Amino acid sequence: MTDDEILAEFRAADALLEGHFILSSGLRSPRYLQCARVLMDPARAERLAVALAAKLPTALRETIDVVISPAMGGVIIGHEMGRALGKRAMFVERPQGEFGLRRGFTLDPGERVLMVEDVVTTGLSSREAIAAIEEAGGKVVAAASLVDRSGGSVELGVPFVPLIRIDVPTYSAEDLPSELAAIPAIKPGSRAAPVPSEAEGA
Repeated sequence: MTDDEILAEFRAADALLEGHFILSSGLRSPRYLQCARVLMDPARAERLAVALAAKLPTALRETIDVVISPAMGGVIIGHEMGRALGKRAMFVERPQGEFGLRRGFTLDPGERVLMVEDVVTTGLSSREAIAAIEEAGGKVVAAASLVDRSGGSVELGVPFVPLIRIDVPTYSAEDLPSELAAIPAIKPGSRAAPVPSEAEGA
């Protein structure tokens, strides 16, 4: 798929949002990619996963034993990547604040893992997921995501393959441009209500 075709999938799903958004990293942005919307259509999710799998170098694809994604955002694309690659798909989650395998998911020592996210911005959650996978005995051979929002600067310690790179400006809560500061902030994927002023920067 070309970048235009990929973006067309997001637009068709009304997944490209405009406003004032708080990203999971805590940074603010005037645009937001709601991957949950683009993935809610199983056929669209399958197309995007197949396209992402095709971007992985052949030699890398042949080394992967299992796909693991961080919950919640990575679960659907991780499952679809498992299907596209013909591999098991699991996820790590953090009910107590730290990622870990639960629900009976286990890895054999040294199993080679592709870690899959929906969107990567700072890479923090990706690095935390990779650390949890390796703590569980896996060897992360690469990471992949639908979208790289880092401007190509993210460093995960393993090869990283995004389906598309989208450069959208981000700001700290203390350094907002006036036009963004004038709009109530919302946290997509968490709640659609404006964030109270006392929560700014939380």
